[in-house]
Amino acid sequence: MRRSVKVFWQIFFGGFVAFVLLVMLAGWGVFGPMPSLERLENPSILQATEVFADDGTLMGKYYLEKGNRSNVDYKDISKHVVDALISTEDERFYNHSGIDFKSTLRAIILAGSEGGGSTITQQLAKALLDHERKSRAIRVIQKLKEWIIAVKLERNFTKEEIIALYLNAVPFGNNVYGIRNASLTFFQKEPDRLKVEEAAVLIGMLKGNSLYNPLRNEKASFDRRNIVLRQMVKNNKLAEAEFNKLRVQPIKTNFKKLDENTGYAPYFREVLREDLKTILKDVKKPDGESYDIYDDGLRVFTTINPRMQEYAEEAIAEWMPTMQKYLNATGIIKSGAVWKEHENVLQSAMKNSDRWANMKEDGYTDEEIRRAFKKKVPMKVFAWNSKREKDTVMTPSDSIRYHRQVMQASFMAMDPVTGEIKAWVGGVNFKTFKYDHVNLKTKRQVGSSIKPFLYAQAMELGMRPEDPVQDVQQDFGSKRLVPATTNSCTGRTMTMASALAWSKNCASAYIMKQVGPEAFESFVNRLGIPTDIGPHPANALGACDLSLYEMLWGYTVFAGGGFTTKPWYISRIEDRNGNVIKRFDYSVNRKETISQAIAYKMVRMMQGTVDVGTAAGLRSRLGAAEMGGKTGTTNDNSDAWFMGYSPQLLAGVWVGCDDRFVRLNKNDTRGYGGIAARPIWESFYRKVYADKKLGIDRDARFSKPDDLELEMNSADFLNLLDEIPPPAAEGEDQGIGDEEDFEILKPREYIGPESKPVTDDDKKKPEKEPVVTPPVKIGEPEKDSVKKKNIFQKIFGKKKKTE
Repeated sequence: MRRSVKVFWQIFFGGFVAFVLLVMLAGWGVFGPMPSLERLENPSILQATEVFADDGTLMGKYYLEKGNRSNVDYKDISKHVVDALISTEDERFYNHSGIDFKSTLRAIILAGSEGGGSTITQQLAKALLDHERKSRAIRVIQKLKEWIIAVKLERNFTKEEIIALYLNAVPFGNNVYGIRNASLTFFQKEPDRLKVEEAAVLIGMLKGNSLYNPLRNEKASFDRRNIVLRQMVKNNKLAEAEFNKLRVQPIKTNFKKLDENTGYAPYFREVLREDLKTILKDVKKPDGESYDIYDDGLRVFTTINPRMQEYAEEAIAEWMPTMQKYLNATGIIKSGAVWKEHENVLQSAMKNSDRWANMKEDGYTDEEIRRAFKKKVPMKVFAWNSKREKDTVMTPSDSIRYHRQVMQASFMAMDPVTGEIKAWVGGVNFKTFKYDHVNLKTKRQVGSSIKPFLYAQAMELGMRPEDPVQDVQQDFGSKRLVPATTNSCTGRTMTMASALAWSKNCASAYIMKQVGPEAFESFVNRLGIPTDIGPHPANALGACDLSLYEMLWGYTVFAGGGFTTKPWYISRIEDRNGNVIKRFDYSVNRKETISQAIAYKMVRMMQGTVDVGTAAGLRSRLGAAEMGGKTGTTNDNSDAWFMGYSPQLLAGVWVGCDDRFVRLNKNDTRGYGGIAARPIWESFYRKVYADKKLGIDRDARFSKPDDLELEMNSADFLNLLDEIPPPAAEGEDQGIGDEEDFEILKPREYIGPESKPVTDDDKKKPEKEPVVTPPVKIGEPEKDSVKKKNIFQKIFGKKKKTE
């Protein structure tokens, strides 16, 4: 008997020593590296980079699969979520120190039939170690490591911090990670606003995020939710009567998965994404590694104003359906004749499509793929309605033609003094058309919108608004003849102010001859515009290609009092802990280019455009005290521009098709820039002026230099404007055209902006739901009770942080 007892104790103590040794070896990293205490205090769970507007509104995220996380603090998580989690996953959470030996022993004896033995802390440790299920032997080692990490977590974090870390890490199905993303995706609300039944649905998914996904298995999710609610009743976190009421209610979700199309200013965010990759190459982490926008949970703060962004998109949606209907009614578009000479464009688009690539990968021949492109199939195509799409049946080939005939528009607004970009719309619909028409790389012929630069340089060389100019054809030599027809010239002499207000081509060519093409090229470069327009006489009429971004950059010189300011849009970048890792100082991007006196005279001249010229009546319709603007039209109506500004805001619009040969007939409109682009600008400004919270004042006036020799006011400049008959020259803006012909085509359905809040409670955030906090947490000991240290606490003897 004594021998058997002795053997028993030898085995017991030998096994115990072996177990402790195994634990210590695992802790020392013998079975693979263990995360350091520093890493545990700053867990590197993949986290999405978030982009914020100037008022703190979440605009969107950058992430890859598991990186789609947005961490939240414990205080920003609904009490219902915490109660549901502890009631279901770890009832003794507040009693144990990372390992619940009672649950572990039960799981071993019952082989897991009544649930596993892992605590919330152990599950968090598993997430931090990113363990995958492998062989039984490897899993034993992994389990030991998870135990060690769990104890370390308990010694270095409060219970609340562990709950927050866990809920930020776990998956909820549909490639959604973390409680905030789950709450936003399944219920379109922040996690602190979840109701008890909603919290139960999400916590129920943790046992199997596919099996209990309410979108895939509604019945299983319904039953699992009720199990969670029953557990909450068992743990005194939910009244029986409330449970009986909730358990019969169907699950109500508001599912909308966050993707690149969700949020504010999708075109802008795509440009920002590429810029961040470049910027972050020079910004290093403390360990010397570069930051990754998909993994490191950065917070990027921009200058975009959500309200202005919405107004810009709304303005485009109000007007572009009208322009699209008018384009569709154009003879060569309606008959399809426009494509007869450009079949190669369609063929190229077909071969570059995803459909072609996928069929090629599946082994189809080119001839088989071409036949497939001529077969009608059900599909969704872009449409001007509230959903910006419609179901139809057409051939893939026809769908290419259809989408290339969609008229595009772009818009950008900025502060002309500081350079902060406030709104950025790169096209009519980001989901369908990814090509951005604002950014620096997208250039279109600018037409007459370039003329203010030429007139400003002419005044720098001594010309004055009242000086006479000749509206006659100009010859720059046999090889450099300005493309102005005899019919576009009135043959009259007029003031320079009149020539700009009425956008006279031949008069502008006359001014170019006084300035010189080479000097004008240099002047445009001096404005800060990166593109070299070349020393071409035709630049007087805007024959060069520039981006909308560059045009606005140049126009800052007028409202900016002679200073040009490069447009910018990032104010600072923070790491996941809120530390600023990059702050941007854009004061160096502001430089004096022309005198304040010349800038002021140009402002007064450009007011002639919006008073009586090619955008006649615009200022009076908006009720603005002072305002300047310029229309722009290119040959054959391929491009329409409107650039305009007030003392506090500068905005520009471009309208056209991606293929320049898809356009309105050149004789269909007079003053195309005033017809196609100006209404968008006007609608935007009307909304901005009406929104008093934006602080854009109708009565604001431009600062007049004290030493200006003449009293320059509106009356003075109106006296300088001649009554000029407006012949509709090709590429020349004359009058605002017959806008009433377009008005009757305006859609009746409200379409609204493309940008949508990431949550639907941004506009009116309800108060947090009141929750009655019980005197004692689930499983928490009475205050007088003292917890004894176990062997793991003695091994890892660091004291827990105090709350």
